Amino acid sequence: MAVPKSKITRSRRGMRRSHDSLVGANPNECSNCGELKRPHHVCSACGHYDDREVVAAVEEIDLDEDAA
Repeated sequence: MAVPKSKITRSRRGMRRSHDSLVGANPNECSNCGELKRPHHVCSACGHYDDREVVAAVEEIDLDEDAA
């Protein structure tokens, strides 16, 4: 079983863990609709990417009218 030869100091342990922290999201505003979206991703609200429509927007379906 591997056993450390000497104690790892708090400073050295902290330096090793310095890159383990999480960073917050960095949302950008969609140029078409103004909603917040992830950078370099298609806007989930309008389906645009880089000023062109990539995904056709689906119209909302009213379930009450379809059930009747």
